[in-house]
Amino acid sequence: MIDEASVDAIDKARVLLDQFKGRSETLAQAIDDFLLDMMTLVFVVETTRERFHNPARRLARVRLTRISLLLAS
Repeated sequence: MIDEASVDAIDKARVLLDQFKGRSETLAQAIDDFLLDMMTLVFVVETTRERFHNPARRLARVRLTRISLLLAS
């Protein structure tokens, strides 16, 4: 999803992550943070030079890692 960075990827992420949202407030916030970063990534990819793409992808990956860690605990 992160490498695809499209509006469709945001929709797919939202559908996949919605199933976990009710588990805890912390997890819900982490999911919201990730989705916001995905939307930002799509904006960056669509409107800026390529040199900004990797930092935006890195941020989204960090947020997704946080979700994975919260789900594992």
